[in-house]
Parts: sequence; C-alpha cells; structure tokens
Amino acid sequence: MAVEAELLSLADVRAAADRIRPHVLKTPTLSGEPIGGPAIWLKAENLQRTGSFKVRGAVNAILQLTPEQRRRGVITLSAGNAGLGLAYAAQLFQIPCVVVVREDAAVSKLEAIRRYGAEIVLTPLARWQERLESEQRERKLHLVHPFDDPAVAAGQGTVGLEILEAVPDVASLLVPVGGGGLIAGVAVAVKQQRPEVRIIGVEPEGAPTVNESLAAGHPVAPSRLDTIADGLAPPYTRPFNLELIQRYVDEMRTVSDAAIIDALKTMVLQGKLVVEPSGSAALAALVADRDIRRPAVVVLSGGNVDGQRLADWLGQ
Repeated sequence: MAVEAELLSLADVRAAADRIRPHVLKTPTLSGEPIGGPAIWLKAENLQRTGSFKVRGAVNAILQLTPEQRRRGVITLSAGNAGLGLAYAAQLFQIPCVVVVREDAAVSKLEAIRRYGAEIVLTPLARWQERLESEQRERKLHLVHPFDDPAVAAGQGTVGLEILEAVPDVASLLVPVGGGGLIAGVAVAVKQQRPEVRIIGVEPEGAPTVNESLAAGHPVAPSRLDTIADGLAPPYTRPFNLELIQRYVDEMRTVSDAAIIDALKTMVLQGKLVVEPSGSAALAALVADRDIRRPAVVVLSGGNVDGQRLADWLGQ
C-alpha cells in the first residue's frame, strides 16, 4: 500500500491532547467488575460531551483550520455521532457546519445536531458519499472527514492516552471499529508507548468493513451493511486508517447484533450506564471471551441512543 511512512505519531496525539483539553472532558475509566469480573475497566466515552468520543477529533481538526476555511465552513458525513461532534466544535468557534446524514439515523441524534446549529442534509445510504462530495464542491466547504483525517485520528487517540494514565498495567484493549479513526488513533497512542498491549478491534458481523479490507490488503466496499450498530457501519475505510490498523492492531473480531444488544442490556441493567449499540460492541466481544488477558479495558464509544429503541431492547 503506497502510503507515507509517518502517518501519525505519539507526538501528534499528545499535541492534540494539549489542544483540545479546554473543550472536551477527560472521561472516567470505571470498574467493569459487575459485568466482566476482576480487572475489567470501562472507558466511558458515552459520558463525553455530545455523548461520544467523536468530539475529540472534531475539535482537534477545527482548531487547525485556516481563517479562510473557518469563514467558508465545514462539512462531514455521519450516522449521527461524528455530525454531533463537528456541530459542537463548529458552534464553539462560530463556524458554519453542514452534516450529511444517512436517512435512517436516530431521531434523537438529528435533533441534537440541530440544537448545535448545524444544517442537516438527509440522504440514502447508497448516495452518502456522492451527496457529501456534491455539497462540499457546490458550497466550497472544508471537509472534516469522520475518520480519514490525521487531525481527527489524533484527537481520537487521546482516548488511548487517558487509558494508559488510568490503567498503566493494561494488558488488553478492546475498541469498537467503524471506519477506523478511533482504533487507529488509540493504537498509535498506546503501542508507541506500550507495544506489548494487545489491541483488539471489534466490528459488527453485519458491517465487516475493516475485516474485509484487511483480508483484501486494501480498502474494499463491505459485502454487507446491515447492523443495529449504525455508528459502526461506514460504506468504506481508507488507506490512512487501514495502514495504521495493519501496523498496530493485533486482532480484529466480529460480533452479532444479538450479542451487541445483550451487551447493551447488561451495561444498562448491571453497569448502570446508558450506551448505544455501537458503544456496546466491544463489551460484546469481552463477554464472549472470558479468557482475555487482564487487566482489560473496554471502550464504550458512545451513548446516544433513541429512548424508544432503548425501551424496546430492554423489554425484549
């Protein structure tokens, strides 16, 4: 894969941490013993501002825009959380923001994006990328991609810095994977300090985007995009993320939608934390592997779940 050697460094992630510190939360790393037994920890990004880790990368990217880029405004594509993060960051610095959202996105996420002042463009999943490109071109907006952007990945990597600070002897780290921006940044932050930590990425069976791209040796369109975890169902990954995953991630696993919902219910009822399906995917992988090396940290990536859907799942 023809990609430059130094894609992202620990120094980039540390610089991002300094840059975004006034604008994001240092989320807690909580004991997961009620769910997974001793030496299990939960990185609660569901408690982050806007309800997911996405705000970290969005703020880092916004803070590095030129005055002209700020004047013109920004755009992204999103199933909800990336749009929320960018809308929040854009509102902080009074920058126009457009979010191209798949039309089946949760109503609660759409309402939250609008509350932050962003414009929403709804589009079918099949035309997601095409609509993004046409809106960006016609309006001359700056693209802040949800994962194919070094500034975004560096911001997401700050999750890894906080994990090492909270659990310095971590042996295993389970991270949910969509397009790969979170796990790419986290893996750089962790592996460049603690190469012995085992990093495990977790995708839904119904959206094996990174798994299939790794098997092919280059980004390919996923064979399926049919999962309850909409935040982990991107239509593609990109060489930037895939190269970092190949270099630093030890293993990729998949979990079923049924396992994801079971993990969500367990987290709500036993862990007392509200997570969305994307946020419970890594926990589902942990529950399926009781022999995982400990101490283990599970990233709960987000908690923006529609209330009615949550009630339905809990009632099953």
